[in-house]
Amino acid sequence: MEDYVVVLCSVSLLLLLCGGGKAFYSIWWKPKMLERRLKQQGIRGTPYTPLIGDMKEFVRQIKEAWSKPMSLNHQIVSRVDPFTLNTVQRYGMHPLHVTSGYVLCVGILLMKPIFGLCFETCAGKISMCWVGTTPRLIIMDTEIVKEVLSNKLGHFHKPPLNPQILILTKGLSTLQGEKWVKHRRIINPAFHLEKLKGMIPVFAVSCSKMIEQWKENPFLQGRCEIDIWPELQKLTADVISRAAFGSTYAEGRKVFELQRELLTLTVEAMQTLYIPGFRFIPTKKNQRRKKLHNEITSMLRNIVQNKINAMRAGESSVDDLLGLLLQSNGQTDLSENASSTRSNEMMTIEDVIEECKMFYLAGQETTSSLLTWTMIVLAMHPDWQEKAREEVLRVCGEKEPNFEAIGRLKIVNMILNEVLRLYPPAIASYQHAYKETKVGDIVVPAGVDLNLPTLLIHHDPELWGDDAVEFKPERFSEGVSKASKDQQQAFFPFGWGPRICIGQSMAMIEAKVALAMILQQFSFELSPSYTHAPYTLTILQPQHGAQVILHQL
Repeated sequence: MEDYVVVLCSVSLLLLLCGGGKAFYSIWWKPKMLERRLKQQGIRGTPYTPLIGDMKEFVRQIKEAWSKPMSLNHQIVSRVDPFTLNTVQRYGMHPLHVTSGYVLCVGILLMKPIFGLCFETCAGKISMCWVGTTPRLIIMDTEIVKEVLSNKLGHFHKPPLNPQILILTKGLSTLQGEKWVKHRRIINPAFHLEKLKGMIPVFAVSCSKMIEQWKENPFLQGRCEIDIWPELQKLTADVISRAAFGSTYAEGRKVFELQRELLTLTVEAMQTLYIPGFRFIPTKKNQRRKKLHNEITSMLRNIVQNKINAMRAGESSVDDLLGLLLQSNGQTDLSENASSTRSNEMMTIEDVIEECKMFYLAGQETTSSLLTWTMIVLAMHPDWQEKAREEVLRVCGEKEPNFEAIGRLKIVNMILNEVLRLYPPAIASYQHAYKETKVGDIVVPAGVDLNLPTLLIHHDPELWGDDAVEFKPERFSEGVSKASKDQQQAFFPFGWGPRICIGQSMAMIEAKVALAMILQQFSFELSPSYTHAPYTLTILQPQHGAQVILHQL
C-alpha cells in the first residue's frame, strides 16, 4: 500500500510538473522568446503582461474613445481604433527619427554599418503589441502589407479563430489551404462580371421598394427625418436575399432575420473573456445560439435541396447566386451516390449551406456600411452631392441605371472610392505566421500575429498627403493606382492578393445602383439630431444611428 501511495504521489507530482512546465512555456517562455527575437530586429512595442497582454489597456482606450462623439470631420482614427493608433505613434518609428537633423545624420553614419538591419526595419514602420500571450506586429509599410497578403510561400493564414465565430459560418472567409482553394474555384464563376450584370434589375427592385416606402412616409410632405442606417441594412438584406435565393426570396429573408439575431449574440459573447468549453454549458444565451444555428442550417438545407431538385427538373433558371453556385459545383453530382473522386473536387451540401451563410454576413454588412457612410459624407459635402446628382441625371435621366450607365458614372465611382478610403467597412486585416518567414527586411517567427491596419494606412499623410483626412474624391480621377502619393497603391478596402474579397464587384455595383436611384429622387442633409460617432463591431458603423433629412425632388 505504501508503495502504491508513493507511485501515485510520484505520478501526480510528475503530471503537476508537466502541466506547470507547459503553462510556464506558454505564458512566459515562448512569449518572451518571440519578444526577444523581434526586439533584436529593432521592432519596439508594448511590454508583455503575462496572460492578458494589452487587452486591459485596449478595452480602456476603446471605452474612453467611444464614450463621447467627435467633431463633424473625417479624422476618425483616434475614435475608431485608438489603441492601434497610439501604439503606432509611440513605437512605430525608431528613436533616431525624432532627434535633431544633425544628430540624425551622425547617428545614421555611425550606426548604420553596425545596426543596418535594425535601422532599415524600423524605417518600415512596424510596431508590436500583445493579444494575450501572442505578439502582434502592426504593419504600416504598404509594400510589406502587400507581400503578406500575396502570401506566395503560404506561411500566413488567418489567426486561430475563436470557436464562437464559427457558429456564424464556416464559409470562404474562415477556410484555409486546399479547402479554401477548392471553394474559391467553385464560387468564382457566380461573381463574374457577366453574371452580376444580370442581377442589376434585382438590385433596382429592392431600391425602388425602399424609395417608395420613403415617399409614402406620412411625415415626408417634401421633407422628413429618417435614420438611414437601419433602412440601408434592410435594403442590402433585401438585395442579398433576392440575389442569393431568387424565387425562394421570402425564405431567404427569414434566414437573414435569424442570422442577424445570431450575429448579435455572437458579438456579445466575444466581448467577454473566452473560457474554453463554456459555450457548451446550457446557459440561456448558449441555448438560444444553438437553437438559432440549428434553425438557420435546417432552413438553408431545405432551400438548397429544393433548388437542386428544381434545377434537375428544369423548373428553375440559374439567375441567382445559389443557382450559379450549384451550377458551378455540378449540382447533379451533389448526391450521396456521387463518385468519391468527383465528390473530392466538389463542395458538399453542408459546404454550400455554409457559403449561403457567408453570402449574408459579407454581402449585407459591407454594402450597408458603404452606403450609409456615403450618404453621411455627401450630406456633409453638398457640393459633391450635387455633382453626383447632375452626373446621374445626365447619364440615366429618370430611368433605372443599367450596366452601361453604371460604367459611365465616373464621379459616383470617385466618391465611393474616397468614402471607402476614409470609412473602410473592415478597418484592419489580421494574419498569423504559421511558419517562420521573411517579409521586407524582417524575419517573422512562427506564432506571431500581424495587424494590417487598413484604416490607419488609408489616413496616413505620408501616403496620401497633408490633406489625407479631407474628403477629396478627385484623388481617384485617374484611377486607384494613381490616387495615393508617389503611386504607392495604398488603397485596399477589400483586401489584396489571392484572398481579396470575392464580392467586391457585387458590392460596388449594388452601391452605385442604390446611390444613383436615391440621388434621382432625393437630396439630403444631416439632421441636427445626428451625432458623428463612427465605431466598429463587425464593421465600421455609426454608433448612434445616421439621421438625415430627406427632401423629395
